[in-house]
Amino acid sequence: MSESIAITGETKEEKYLSLLPQIKALLEGEQDLIANLANLTSAIKYGMDFFWVGFYFVKNGELVLGPFQGTIACTRIKNGRGVCGSCMQKQETIIVEDVDAFPGHIACSSLSKSEIVLPVFNSKNELVAVLDVDDDKYATFDTIDKQHLEALCKIAGALF
Repeated sequence: MSESIAITGETKEEKYLSLLPQIKALLEGEQDLIANLANLTSAIKYGMDFFWVGFYFVKNGELVLGPFQGTIACTRIKNGRGVCGSCMQKQETIIVEDVDAFPGHIACSSLSKSEIVLPVFNSKNELVAVLDVDDDKYATFDTIDKQHLEALCKIAGALF
């Protein structure tokens, strides 16, 4: 597919509202998990102009890097370690305005300044992954991001 995600809205809310139906159309008819998550990460990164977007899969009690868009990433993260591991442990969304101020933050890239990490649950309500979104500006993420990215995580969870 050579089409790109086109975001026409000006506000963050408008961008998400434009992005959601485009993502649904992008995933329609494709059954492969990796292909769908790869396209989902690209749509979020470029549609919202974030620094880094990716999934970590829950495997054997830790997080293992899955499809992502951005700079090189940490391959494995222990449960409870850093923002992603804390999200895995708490099974709830975590918003960090300044990653350097987060206890135990894992710095995969020194360019990352703020972060939101969201749990992804399958149809059996089991934690199967986390969605990690980083930005190179401080305090990027808020309740608007939380609301819309959690909706996207429900779409992702249904793919498992």
